Amino acid sequence: MAPHDGHFHHHHADGHDHGHDHHHHDHGVGHNHAPGDSHHLHSHMEDGDPGADIQVLATQFVDGFQKAIDKMAYLRLAGVPLSIDDPDGGPSLKLVDVGLTTQWQVGTASPAFGSRELSYLPFPGDRIAERTNFNFVYVSLERKREVDLRDFLRRRAAEIGD
Repeated sequence: MAPHDGHFHHHHADGHDHGHDHHHHDHGVGHNHAPGDSHHLHSHMEDGDPGADIQVLATQFVDGFQKAIDKMAYLRLAGVPLSIDDPDGGPSLKLVDVGLTTQWQVGTASPAFGSRELSYLPFPGDRIAERTNFNFVYVSLERKREVDLRDFLRRRAAEIGD
């Protein structure tokens, strides 16, 4: 296809061309086909919620890790660093544990107005939500640092340009 006055046209070897019989409003990059053109297939990926995307990745990561026969190989394939720099310039920290915890939020507590007591609201059964947390535990002689899986995935996505 060759661009001509802002439109793309099919030019065939036998000399015939497809004209401007398609509609003329902008569909954005990659959307230069006539309506109903079933021979032109492409994805329609919309910008999603980055938080939701990270949650999907985290769920898949945890599932894969649990099923992996060789956990260390899984971590290496995923790009999990076995050693990280100390942000304060101390000795590097080494990965020693991977933690997976499940919690259920059964209520909420917040400061009450004019009281030292918390205002407590227990949730009804259908509102109780399960939360799974996955973290990497790094240590050195001087400190311990826990890195949440979601933070790791955000940094990893930025590194690979996602």
